[in-house]
Amino acid sequence: MKLTKFLIFCWIGLALPALAQNYPNKPVKIIVPFAAGGPADNYARFIALRLQDEFKTPFIVEDKPGAGAIIGTDFVAKSTPDGYTLLLMSNTQTVNESLVDNKPFSLMKDFVAIAPINYSDLVLVINPSLQFKNLGELIQYAKAHPNELTYASSGTGTPYHFAGELFNSMAGVKILHVPYKGSSGARTDVLGGQVNMMFDAVTTMSEYVKSSQVRAMGTSGLARSSILPGVPTIAEAGVPKFETSIWLGLIAPAGTPKEVVDLLNKAIVRIQRNPEVVELWAKQGATPLIMTPTAFTNYLNADIQKWANIVKTAGIKLQ
Repeated sequence: MKLTKFLIFCWIGLALPALAQNYPNKPVKIIVPFAAGGPADNYARFIALRLQDEFKTPFIVEDKPGAGAIIGTDFVAKSTPDGYTLLLMSNTQTVNESLVDNKPFSLMKDFVAIAPINYSDLVLVINPSLQFKNLGELIQYAKAHPNELTYASSGTGTPYHFAGELFNSMAGVKILHVPYKGSSGARTDVLGGQVNMMFDAVTTMSEYVKSSQVRAMGTSGLARSSILPGVPTIAEAGVPKFETSIWLGLIAPAGTPKEVVDLLNKAIVRIQRNPEVVELWAKQGATPLIMTPTAFTNYLNADIQKWANIVKTAGIKLQ
């Protein structure tokens, strides 16, 4: 029995380098646990096309939204750990670790980190029917009229939701959260005036700001956004030290061979360092986030702890 196990381990040790050399030899799926049309879906397709060019093998994006990203994430957690099913994640998954009880998976036990992709600031926008000309006026009104104003998000636990909760907590206001099944629906209803406001990625919302379809109250970084330089940061506009962002990354089921993880990481880093990609993302308001798998693992652990502290301090509960 012991000899048999020894032989199996020897075979696995010999097989892994061969697997990495032959990877990928069939289509690779990138599962996006969010609705189509948002930053996660858009950048998943961007990365997939370039990985396809790198490996000369199809990389197929498949959207599996629902339950605050739980459905798609669980699908990948239960997939074969061979490098052919990957997950496009955001800080939604790190938030969910403390926000969602009884999940069918544990992020750091059931997945292995491959590489982060990029990050971008958020922008708080309001429907132009509201008369607030700046963030100070909005905060003053919200303090006098708790739960009268509403903000949309792409779902409970998403970066857009938690930006709103962080704003409520730090600004001392109560603006009512209206969760949607995706950012597209939330965005549409803010544009249409059904909901008063939302935090959205500058990569997506900046065009609506520039065309005056919404009015920007502030961006979420500590420095002004390069694509919305005329919009103050929320920190300088009335909520000192306010800062948050949306970031994206790629992970795989636990047990995925290290050689495959390293191969994918190096390919993604080459994409991120391409001057054309850097320039294009800068125009969109996104910045490459370059790390090794080990550094990304540490980053995920730190982000889980960061949001756990906010969930506890702000007393945030699932709706």
